[in-house]
Amino acid sequence: MTAQTAPVSFDAFRTIDLRGTHLSAAELRAAMPRSTTASFDSVASRVEDIITSVRTHGFDALSELAQRFDGVDQLHPLVPAEALTEALRSLAPDVRAALEESIDRARTFAQAQKPQDVVVDIRPGAALTQRWVPVDRVGLYVPGGLAVLASSVVMNVVPAQAAGVQSIALASPPHKDFGGMPHPVILAAAELLGIHEVYGIGGAQAIAAFAYGVPGDGSRAAIEPVDVVTGPGNIYVATAKRLVKGVVGIDAEAGTTEIAVLADDTAQPRLVAADLISQAEHDPNAASVLITPSVGLADAVRTELSVQVQATRHRERVETALAGPQSGTILVDDVEHGIAVCDAYAAEHLEIQTAQAPAVAARIRNAGAVFVGDYSPVSLGDYCAGSNHVLPTAGTAAFASGLSVFTFLRAMQVIDYSADALREVSEHVIQLAQAEDLPGHGDAVRVRFP
Repeated sequence: MTAQTAPVSFDAFRTIDLRGTHLSAAELRAAMPRSTTASFDSVASRVEDIITSVRTHGFDALSELAQRFDGVDQLHPLVPAEALTEALRSLAPDVRAALEESIDRARTFAQAQKPQDVVVDIRPGAALTQRWVPVDRVGLYVPGGLAVLASSVVMNVVPAQAAGVQSIALASPPHKDFGGMPHPVILAAAELLGIHEVYGIGGAQAIAAFAYGVPGDGSRAAIEPVDVVTGPGNIYVATAKRLVKGVVGIDAEAGTTEIAVLADDTAQPRLVAADLISQAEHDPNAASVLITPSVGLADAVRTELSVQVQATRHRERVETALAGPQSGTILVDDVEHGIAVCDAYAAEHLEIQTAQAPAVAARIRNAGAVFVGDYSPVSLGDYCAGSNHVLPTAGTAAFASGLSVFTFLRAMQVIDYSADALREVSEHVIQLAQAEDLPGHGDAVRVRFP
């Protein structure tokens, strides 16, 4: 090994030492490594301007934004059908086979998630039903910036189809190098899944176009508004989703990717380091966090990072991510303490590389997805586990879920009472209506029994 490639300590990967501390839940959350480069507040005004522009000026705004952000001249963002067909025809056979396997596994899991309707006879003649009904139309966003996430086409489309959604539109940033259309692998994945309404629109403007629609103007066909918007993206996409929530449903505010690894001294340092790098290569703001009670493991992982980072293709991006305030090692007293830290951090992706990993994983409460043991790396979930990789980030996994069939379903209640069943409970309704000073409620029951 030459002097140039000899491993050295990766000092940029900082350490937060929580050993011996007794922090409250709020203090523990505050101690977690988080990015300081961008926040919702820092970009909200710019995103609001983009949304307002799209709502006010429609296709003219989309054309101006495509030129400003993507360097693309665009009259209408709809991708022609022949471009989708050609993208799939030109797709490398190995990549097509990989996409087909990913689709098959994701579809198997998604179809198994779909809940059954529930019918309950509360009393004779008093039937209640909970029906699961798919939304009518969804808009799916697929990033296309530093990484071309064709796998996100699979992760967005498959659960929507499994839920029974009939109208599915997809947007991804246009590229100057591809004739002002999204990346051809993204187009091929859409065609493979039977999605023919694909738009070359990126960022916050795509979310705005889906949420509010874009009226047609004679020569340009309208983009119809959707009921739900899903998909990962950068801080601008996440902020746009936050701002349109309530106008449409959203999956989660999925921002820049993150991984946490809870590991003890049974873990293999080279595996931990490789997994931290795998998510760091997404974005300079990606978060890679090791949580461990073992100083020896932490040192060994730092050494492995020094070696593996030198060899990785996106070295500069990875180094920036690992050196950022959102990344580092958190030292804890023991695995029990580590579980508490994991729940405070609420990682998008959490790997458990400890002794008795399944038992430890079963105790985790806050995570987008949990990957158990040496042979369940996050990259498996990114592509071919069958699970979904669109997951909550930045601590929102404490209250939000990842993308699934449920994202595209609504629970509708149906109440069906006979006259005898209503008569049985009528006096209770009347009494409660009087207690709330809403006599018309009671009268609506009385009038049925003159």
